Amino acid sequence: MVRIEEIEKEEVRPPTMNGKQWMNGKQWMDGKQWMKEILTNKIERDELKPGDHVYSWRLAYSYAHHGIFVGDGKIIHFTRAAGQETGTGTALDNLFVSSSPANSSGIPCEICGDQSMLQGVLKSCIDCFLAGGNLHLFQYSVSTALFIAQARGGTCTLAHSDPSVEVLHRANYLKENGFGAYCIFKNNCEDFAIYCKTGLLVNTKVSVGLSGQLSSFLAVTSTVISTPLRMLTTSFGGLTVMASGVYCFNRYLSDIGIRRDVTKVAVETMVERMVEKRDVNKPAEMATPTTI
Repeated sequence: MVRIEEIEKEEVRPPTMNGKQWMNGKQWMDGKQWMKEILTNKIERDELKPGDHVYSWRLAYSYAHHGIFVGDGKIIHFTRAAGQETGTGTALDNLFVSSSPANSSGIPCEICGDQSMLQGVLKSCIDCFLAGGNLHLFQYSVSTALFIAQARGGTCTLAHSDPSVEVLHRANYLKENGFGAYCIFKNNCEDFAIYCKTGLLVNTKVSVGLSGQLSSFLAVTSTVISTPLRMLTTSFGGLTVMASGVYCFNRYLSDIGIRRDVTKVAVETMVERMVEKRDVNKPAEMATPTTI
């Protein structure tokens, strides 16, 4: 016989529905669906909601281009013009292709026209934004476990998203007023999308921007150059585990949801500061010499 105490301890779950389990009002995912969510964040177009932060991988998954879905099949995103993707002004610019919308057929899009040479904050149709890639949903308010499981940066964050109405307001306002000069280190497409979702800006001049992709790269770099790791263990397995731990720890600390060098800034205030900074840095006009 089964004792009453054992029944009380047993977790009670609702019956399965269409072969999928439910718990606490949330649908349980099967193994394949769980792996899809963890490893890819893929989403179908008909599942998108206005205000969603989306991205698409470029150049054999070496980096991702980010934007904000604003409805009506359109995405607002921040980009450099063709051939200037990284925005460093160095030879590094030649290593990356532009994330400016381009049609693989070479024929201008009937909806967007030819945006391949445009830069700044653009509004493009989903096809032009994807440029032949797949559509992925950037996740907010993820658990620490899920954040660590997503070993690749630029796919999720511990930070909370603001309501969609605020996200759309920021995206559309920046579409009209710009997001400043593109810089891969401090002001890139992911920085733009994360700001639209959270309203957070980095308030120090010495750190990198909000981008999870760049933070992930810096975490790898920090792990590689950490010489104490090579002294603490001589086994390959031990070194691998220790290096993985350092990488996860560094990436966790650099996430926008954990950092303490960020401040909530209204989009109108941010644009005002951007204009003031641009005016201050504008070179003084040279006086035209007069001839006697």
